[in-house]
Amino acid sequence: MPHALLLSGSLGQGHDVMAAACADSLHDRGWTTSTVDAMALLGRRSGAAGEAVFRRLLAIPGVYDAFHFSALRPGNRLALYTEKAAVARLAPRIKELLEREPADLVVSVFATAAGAVDALHREGRQVPPHMVFCTDVTPHRLWVHPSTDVFLVTSQAAAAGVRRYRPDAAIAVVPAPLRPAFYTPPTKQQARQEFGVPDDARCVLLMSGAWGLGPVAAAAAALGAAGVHVLAVAGRNQELEARLRAVARREPRVHAFGYSDRVPSLMTAADLVVTSSGDTCSEARAIGRRLLLLDVVPGHGRDNLQHELELGHADVTGAAPRDVVRAALAALERPTPDPSIGSVRAPWEAAFGTALSSVGLS
Repeated sequence: MPHALLLSGSLGQGHDVMAAACADSLHDRGWTTSTVDAMALLGRRSGAAGEAVFRRLLAIPGVYDAFHFSALRPGNRLALYTEKAAVARLAPRIKELLEREPADLVVSVFATAAGAVDALHREGRQVPPHMVFCTDVTPHRLWVHPSTDVFLVTSQAAAAGVRRYRPDAAIAVVPAPLRPAFYTPPTKQQARQEFGVPDDARCVLLMSGAWGLGPVAAAAAALGAAGVHVLAVAGRNQELEARLRAVARREPRVHAFGYSDRVPSLMTAADLVVTSSGDTCSEARAIGRRLLLLDVVPGHGRDNLQHELELGHADVTGAAPRDVVRAALAALERPTPDPSIGSVRAPWEAAFGTALSSVGLS
């Protein structure tokens, strides 16, 4: 059986979701796979330090905006130095993995991993075909390297972003893949029964990534007080989960959740999805739900937010609870979109298969 090494990164959950989608597609084609967290390969101290720095940057929007738009996008000396330090630790670990378990394909869904694989190429190491998968609408410089065989992106804008750095790059524009449960969601009535939401109630799903960015608890309380049922998801943010459960004890229209694998049902139960500008957006579009985007992710998040607005059936709001309530009440009066092309798996599978064929694999 052919074997693939998938390189993810545990900053949030989006990288892992995309890695799992690629693994599922490869398994269906008779492949075996191994998925490795590049942050863990950096070592406990380095990985934890990297996550802490990234979280801190997100908490200071102006600083992260400056780093993203002035350093990462052009790939200036600061960005390249940051990458070089991480790649120096990561590349030898990937080399060991490939020696211990030879692979026929490497798939990077994390920018630092892509740089580490490229470093092995530059050292003259034997590396199998290398595919890089980025779901951001504007891949920054550290995603794009000379030795990558094919880039997978989810929009023509992202393809243009790759060509900024490699005009001759091989690029496949693919539908964003979804977790399997999104392809077979329950009916709205079934989902509402599951969560105790009346059939005739206005209902929103409120979530902001695995880290629960922004004032989610305050927004949930304000929406509940405005008469809206709120399915509020904290992700892996345990402190936020505790605050949401406290809100739910005071306001019966707020339904609090921590990390949940029932997001397809939660989305189906809702009339509107209030979220940050991440991979949740393509999931909501596949279910056929309008988006209200929280402007809480700086840097690449601003690019992604603008792209979602251009796709339509989406609005944007500031993070202040009163702003969220006003925007949500207005959005609830607007038409519900049809499910997107991503609501069925076949287009993704066909596009992924074509990308494999482009590097001589199937």
